[in-house]
Amino acid sequence: MILNEKENISGTVVTEFVLVGFSSLQKMQLPLFCIFLVIYVLSIIGNGLIILIIRLDARLHTPMYYFLSNLAWLEMIITTTVTPKMLSLLITKKKTISFFGCAVQLTLYFLCGTTEVLLLGIMSVDRYLAICNPLRYTAIMSNQVCMLMMLSCWFGSFFCVAISAVFKTGLPYCGPNVIDHFFCDTGPLLKLVCADTTLIETVEFSSSCFTLLSSVSVTAVSYLSIMFTVVRMPSAQGRRKAFSTFSSHITVATLYYGSSIFIYVRPHGSSSMDFNKVATVFNSVVTPFLNPLIYSFRNKVVKDVLKDAVKKIGAIFRKTVD
Repeated sequence: MILNEKENISGTVVTEFVLVGFSSLQKMQLPLFCIFLVIYVLSIIGNGLIILIIRLDARLHTPMYYFLSNLAWLEMIITTTVTPKMLSLLITKKKTISFFGCAVQLTLYFLCGTTEVLLLGIMSVDRYLAICNPLRYTAIMSNQVCMLMMLSCWFGSFFCVAISAVFKTGLPYCGPNVIDHFFCDTGPLLKLVCADTTLIETVEFSSSCFTLLSSVSVTAVSYLSIMFTVVRMPSAQGRRKAFSTFSSHITVATLYYGSSIFIYVRPHGSSSMDFNKVATVFNSVVTPFLNPLIYSFRNKVVKDVLKDAVKKIGAIFRKTVD
């Protein structure tokens, strides 16, 4: 996203935006700060732990966990892009963000968010191949293929963000410069443009629809195929094992797709900004916190690795003490 400093109607140069944040919840500012701070810290620790154990334990050197580690990285970047600024709005009087800061925040948020949407689709295909084509899975999902699939997510998201940036470059901001949000989101930002934004909004809406709905379609088809395959399995134990390998993916995909579609795949002005703020908090703060819990508590292999890691750390600590 590229923004230019523009003169407002009074002739002065607009060098920053004012973020409204949660100004309507004045009595809740401190409690919200404490809650979001705890969630943010736990999100960073949880996702960081997922990345660490996947890197260190050979049992997790498989395509599924390769994609999961990339998902954890994306979650850490997304929540770090939004949450620290949101926390500062809750406890400080400084409610402004510079043009450059707004551009960086907006670009990182949508670059990583779009990458995550595409990655969730790829993860569903990976689970489809693992369960529906187990004999060919290893041959198909080689390390090179996994890397190419991940790179395709990044290049695809970069392409989407680049198109958006081209249309938004040089937009005139004539005042006021108040963004009714806790971060530089596209919708509230476009409301400050003193020009016709119909084309830009159409491009944004079309891009969001194409990216989200195409990924949702791939995910839905993959999981429906998986469920038909699982139902036809003769062994009850086999059905439980197969279901456990993709149930966590369904949960994560539902959480992220649901909130993203609610925010971006709707005509502008179809709901209040307060609902958008709640959905964005869920999307960028709560979901990154829940993902490590979902994958830890619902995945037997991850739980076994964590237990072994705790035992090793305990043994090292006891030796040190002795």
